[in-house]
Amino acid sequence: MDTVRELISLRVLLDNLLIATLLFFSYRTLRRLGTWKIVTGILLAMGVFIVANIFDFRGVRWIYTNVSHVAVIGFIVLFQPEIRKMFERAASLRRVEVSRGGNDLAGLVGDAAFSLAQLRRGGILVFPGKEPIQEWTSGGFPLNAVPSYPLFMSIFDPHSAGHDGAAIVENGRFLSFGVRLPVSRTNALPDKFGTRHHAGMGLSEVCDAFVVVISEERGIVTAFYHGKMIPVPNRDMLKARLIAHWKNVSSYTHPVYEDGRRWVLVHQFMFSLLVAFVFWYTVIHAQGEVREKGLTVPIEYVATPQHVMLVGDRPTEIKIHVAGPKSELDELDPSRLSVKIDLSNTAAGDKSFIITDDLIKLPKKVKLLDVKPAALVLHFKEIIETEVPIKPQIVGRLPQGLRITSIELNPERLKVLSPGPEGKPGNITLTTTPIYLENLRESTSLLCKIIAPPTVQPLERRWPDVEVRITVGSE
Repeated sequence: MDTVRELISLRVLLDNLLIATLLFFSYRTLRRLGTWKIVTGILLAMGVFIVANIFDFRGVRWIYTNVSHVAVIGFIVLFQPEIRKMFERAASLRRVEVSRGGNDLAGLVGDAAFSLAQLRRGGILVFPGKEPIQEWTSGGFPLNAVPSYPLFMSIFDPHSAGHDGAAIVENGRFLSFGVRLPVSRTNALPDKFGTRHHAGMGLSEVCDAFVVVISEERGIVTAFYHGKMIPVPNRDMLKARLIAHWKNVSSYTHPVYEDGRRWVLVHQFMFSLLVAFVFWYTVIHAQGEVREKGLTVPIEYVATPQHVMLVGDRPTEIKIHVAGPKSELDELDPSRLSVKIDLSNTAAGDKSFIITDDLIKLPKKVKLLDVKPAALVLHFKEIIETEVPIKPQIVGRLPQGLRITSIELNPERLKVLSPGPEGKPGNITLTTTPIYLENLRESTSLLCKIIAPPTVQPLERRWPDVEVRITVGSE
């Protein structure tokens, strides 16, 4: 019931609606640009990932988790033109008030196009939509003239310099002619169609321009729109298509389709919404599913008071059992956790520390279920201050004929801190690092380090160096 209630909440519905809209426009754009075969492979990979989340296939999830960052970068690089096109189409939804044409211009285009077809003269007419076409076209000659029947016929006359290129008609004027268009990147057109048709298809795949192609070989007129080839059997059909195109350009509405075509779009969007719900439930909702996990966490001892010392065995790690959302547990790094034992209020003797979640800085949504061991028993001894003599550590013998006449140390004694009763005078021995006599030929002074038991600490927090002066004489 909780899952159903969450699925019908307004926040989740809006979340899924946005995901479905993104999927719908991505599908439409990628399919029109001819890259849908690659997208099929990506969708298959997403399906495997969803199944892995449902059945908790840890190996597959580990691969996807570690490869996902590189895959996202690769996806952006691979589909950079398509992603750019989707943003351009989203930005082109604004209202355009400029007049694109009317019945007179549509009738003129229809008359000229079918006259060229009857004369077996080829031609390409481009009527831009909301999206710019400059980045997809090149070359050509500027014209900026009012369209007329003689002008149409002159531009596509076989003796004209730009008759093989396309003529751009925008805002009711001839802007340019002899323009080169991109060739289609798909295999949607049969091989029997020539360069003009592939150029018309190519431009319609990358933008929302309406392209009219007149075939000189077949004497027919064909239109291209949104990556689709539209046969135009007569003048009235071409006129109607042009007027519909200009109407779409001047409004917020999605391109006008026949009733059957509209139902196709509705079905595609409903399928996108279904995919969004499946994705949300299996991935997003699965990430919030409560799971359990065992971790080994290090122990950190802090704030030891100066009057006592921790002696004996001290555990360095404990095992904890936690529960929380799957996404939180996946990101939980044991190396960044620690159990902090505060020793500031301890006194001499044994003290027990119970391990609670207050001692472990866990994320808010992660709860502590069990700890092993549940408590730590630590032994403390009182620290005693005493003064201890330093003994030189002599190793070996002097060369023959020599003897040590005196050994002086500076300092001779040090104040140290040590836990009782080891800290009582006579129980502690401090020595220097070894002094080897084999190579001594004369009196000398050496700087030596101090060797002390592990429980003994210097009063000044740092062991000083000891100067050892050895006086050598003859036997």
